[in-house]
Amino acid sequence: MAVKTIWSINHTCGHQADRDLSDRAADRRAGFAEWLAEQECTDCWRASKEGDDQDKAAWLKAKRAEEQAESEAWSAQYRMPPLEGTARAVAWGLRCRHQVLAAAYTALVLEGDTSETEWEGVEGTARSVTRAGWWIDQRSSEPDDLAELLQAATEADRPTENPYF
Repeated sequence: MAVKTIWSINHTCGHQADRDLSDRAADRRAGFAEWLAEQECTDCWRASKEGDDQDKAAWLKAKRAEEQAESEAWSAQYRMPPLEGTARAVAWGLRCRHQVLAAAYTALVLEGDTSETEWEGVEGTARSVTRAGWWIDQRSSEPDDLAELLQAATEADRPTENPYF
């Protein structure tokens, strides 16, 4: 007598389906059918995953909007100049500039040996770099490297309209 290949599965979601398990070895069909019975059916599983992706996308969109608003408020508070680039790059660059400078201030001034006067010099140099792409490129940099990175910024990263900015 041959081991059956079509198994009737009662899924946890309440749906019932007949599954062809002939692609499995005969001695593994019963165990796999048991495992399938502990799962949702394929349609319910897909529906739940689509909802997860939508929830995740909505959460990410809300998080980005919150970060953007915080970065724009910070830029206005500290009178940072507007960034140059595409709309998408400018939005991302604003968030990166805020995160880089905030992390550097915390590490260098609050937790380190940099004085407020020295920080004002770093901040002044940071104001001169207005290319959004530069800030995006520096988003993973170490706070201790900020002064050197700002000095390495090229003329393409700085505005040329007012060299005394």
